[in-house]
Amino acid sequence: MTPAVPLYAYQKRWFLDRSRFKAGMFARQTGKTFTTTLEIVDDCFAAMTGGRRERWVILSRGERQAKEAMDEGIKRHAQAYQIGFEELEYNWIGQESSHKALEVVLPGGSRITALPANPDTARGFSANVFLDEFAFHKDSRSIWKALFPVISNGWRLRVVSTPNGKSNKFYELVTGEDEAWSRHIVDIYQAVRDGLPRNIDELRTAIGDEDAWAQEFELKWLDEASAWLPYDLIATVEDPDAGDPFLYQGGPCFIGNDIARRRDLWVAWVWELVGDVLWTREIVELKGATFAEQDDAIDDLMARYNVVRLVMDQTGMGEKPVEDAQRRHGLRVEGVLLNGARPLAVATAGKQAFEDRRVRIPTGRPELRADLHKVKKVVGPTGHPRLVADRDGAGHADRFWAAMLGIAAADNGAQPAAGVSIPPAPKLYVPSATAGRGGIQMFGRRDISMFRRR
Repeated sequence: MTPAVPLYAYQKRWFLDRSRFKAGMFARQTGKTFTTTLEIVDDCFAAMTGGRRERWVILSRGERQAKEAMDEGIKRHAQAYQIGFEELEYNWIGQESSHKALEVVLPGGSRITALPANPDTARGFSANVFLDEFAFHKDSRSIWKALFPVISNGWRLRVVSTPNGKSNKFYELVTGEDEAWSRHIVDIYQAVRDGLPRNIDELRTAIGDEDAWAQEFELKWLDEASAWLPYDLIATVEDPDAGDPFLYQGGPCFIGNDIARRRDLWVAWVWELVGDVLWTREIVELKGATFAEQDDAIDDLMARYNVVRLVMDQTGMGEKPVEDAQRRHGLRVEGVLLNGARPLAVATAGKQAFEDRRVRIPTGRPELRADLHKVKKVVGPTGHPRLVADRDGAGHADRFWAAMLGIAAADNGAQPAAGVSIPPAPKLYVPSATAGRGGIQMFGRRDISMFRRR
């Protein structure tokens, strides 16, 4: 049973282990999905040569991830094995939901289907199942309850992920001591020892957050007791459509702006209210930008979105930017002094929105997740709680505060203040020719520097 593509030692161990129940916790970007999809294709190849059929279902955290598993995994391996296949795409309709399903049909009749994971899709197939990044699946326990009876009749189960806190089913599977499961743990150090070409020191410096490094690469189960936004809570509101300015629907928008000039990030977070949910439309970051460049970035956002309220951090150096923005944009701009009890009040409202799933944030952004997770609640010497965040190379929880200020702007009401005239939403955007020297960065699915109205 020789793989048709080269594998590192830890990948070979996972690939060759054909236990019925198998769980793997792997460091980020070490090829866990790649290797598991290789096993699936190899299993179907063996069935084809033996005159049998196999049935596999891949359940991913979203449609985008399911597509990646199919395109970068299943199809790529089938081509390496020189197996022809038929591609299908259809609308899968379950008892409670419908989703786009991607399917590959191999010679001999074996089929591999990829879908987003939820309890409905979990109970919808009698098949071998691959749960990809299971720790990040929304409501993993309900998925597990729906899935396990379906695969009980001899089907095999593959579960892989990086850690995501302790309050999910993946944590229980990996830390269990029963002999029913074959467990593989591969941190970044083991992966490098086994041949993975990575510069560990460079990666650790680049991520700029010790908690994120510990979880994503060292596979540590972090103590989430003091985290204001635990990782599993952050995961529940991630969505692949969030953070894409091209998906702006023209609805009312709210912007939170955390202000910095030299050491930290200047961040503007744009939320669009769709129904009762705040969708991230754009996150703009500047570092080392002049105040003039910061003003230009604000003006650009105010021109491109139907902004009801812009809430800016007025603390310290924020006094002048707030005054200037109020002069340019009037009553839509509000300054907030983040001192005393105000930070806790703002962050409490934001956390409630996360818990109620009234927000959507981008997926696949480790630096964003780490920044949202960075704020901790501690009890001061007087017994009163306060929020703290370590300053590191990635900033001082600047994205967190921009997000919270934007949510606070929306919580103050979706209607504009008296006397405020809201411009009509723009209908068409084209990329601007240049961006400011500060290096504006947008967190969407497209690499865009700036926009302007045509």
